[in-house]
Amino acid sequence: MATHGTQQMSGDMQQHLEECIRLCLECAKICEQCGAECNRMDMAGMAKCIELCRDCADICLLDAQFMSRNSPFHFQTCAVCADVCEACATECERMAGSHEGAMGELMKRCAEACRRCAESCRQMASMAA
Repeated sequence: MATHGTQQMSGDMQQHLEECIRLCLECAKICEQCGAECNRMDMAGMAKCIELCRDCADICLLDAQFMSRNSPFHFQTCAVCADVCEACATECERMAGSHEGAMGELMKRCAEACRRCAESCRQMASMAA
């Protein structure tokens, strides 16, 4: 059985940890893509979306790293990650409504990935001892 810091990690927790890492990495990837595309559009009103996508990608990568090395702080990073992912999802959904075609679809996919990641991170944060 894997260890988590000084604790033994249950099989269910290990499975959830691995899924949460996967979702964080997936979210980071699409947030990087979405933020880059928003930046290329060079349109007024995109700054908040770009900033949130970048923040989300960064916290998702950090959280995946903390979980991968079983850092005792990963429960806290999961809680922050969930909050940032929710904020990013909300902004991408809002902006997707004003963009058609591939950009609107990318923003919707980004929001969906953020929501999945936020849910998983919230569950992981709630497992703190």
